[in-house]
Amino acid sequence: MRQTSMEKMHIFIVMFFMSLVMSVQAPIFAPYAAKLGASSVVIGIMLSLASFTNLTGNLIAGPLVDRFGKKVFITLPIFVSGGLFIAHGLATSSANLLLLRALNGFSLAFLIPSAFALLSGYAKNSHQQGKNMAINGILGTIASIVAPIIGGMMGSAFGYENTYYTIGTALLLIGIYTTLCLREKESIIVVGSHRKAFSLIQVLQKKSLQMVFLTGFALMYIHGVIIYEVPYLAVEQGLSTAITGVLFSFFGVGTFFSLSLFFINRFNPMKRIMFGLFGMCMSLFAVFTQLLTLPLMLFLLGFFFGIMMPAMATALTDTVSSDGHGRAFGVMSAVYSLGMITSSFITGIIRDVLSPYFVAFLIGMLTLMILGYSRIQSGSPKTARTPYQY
Repeated sequence: MRQTSMEKMHIFIVMFFMSLVMSVQAPIFAPYAAKLGASSVVIGIMLSLASFTNLTGNLIAGPLVDRFGKKVFITLPIFVSGGLFIAHGLATSSANLLLLRALNGFSLAFLIPSAFALLSGYAKNSHQQGKNMAINGILGTIASIVAPIIGGMMGSAFGYENTYYTIGTALLLIGIYTTLCLREKESIIVVGSHRKAFSLIQVLQKKSLQMVFLTGFALMYIHGVIIYEVPYLAVEQGLSTAITGVLFSFFGVGTFFSLSLFFINRFNPMKRIMFGLFGMCMSLFAVFTQLLTLPLMLFLLGFFFGIMMPAMATALTDTVSSDGHGRAFGVMSAVYSLGMITSSFITGIIRDVLSPYFVAFLIGMLTLMILGYSRIQSGSPKTARTPYQY
């Protein structure tokens, strides 16, 4: 038991420091790209292309993770990404930055499905699964609170290039720690008789998972708007990157608060998903109608984001058996990337004529309507009910 706890702790440590280091770049990427001559549309294309290559890698990663194990697909991307981030600091044009961003998106595509699949092997039931995901979310949220402030201060004090050198070096150190400490883990999840190993096609065809994936798309579309719009304020309004980092931290504080409410994990994950999406939509409505200030809106969005993320991971693992987690998390990560692609591209095009927050609100509400309709249909007497089915 103690050895298992130590092994799980290593996963949490690796994922925490990965989140910390990766989040450092959040407030500096858009200003750095603008410094190299990128327009708002080009910045949107950069973010979209990185998400597209990430999506492609996610779909490739899932089956490979299930077949060859998790550790190799965690360790290798960390080393590759560290080298690419160092190269970010050497970029001389927006074209260089575009290529590096795309390559980095592809390399990191293998990391997230592998890490979540490895972590999911340490849960015996749905409640433990939700708790593990919530703990990981708390650690990631702490990183997202601290890192943007650090990144903003480093960008202002040392310059964008030196900040990227630091990020790359830190990732290489994390890679060394992962190589020495992380261990492969066989799943100990108890699989019920109603669950069986799913192929990639079966994962895509299962209706209950389709609803989770649809929600993931809407969630990442909204998140993409925040990632794009908040840093761009620094460019448009002459704000320092340090202030931008503080704004991002409001989102992290809200997420940390909701993830700390462990009793929420006892509720049906589908109900948590719908509640969280509704809250995010109302927060977006309040900001584009100017009923709320941006810091308060970011806090509320972070709060509901923290409710949804563990719920979606739990709904996924409750439906797919452990030997299919790599495929399922790979598809989920690909859907997340697709949401970011769509969000970044559309936001870069429409932001001068239409509020991106309004468009995100419409997408969120449309998704909520589809989820509600699907839940009503699954509750029909003619429909067989399974755990967590819509």
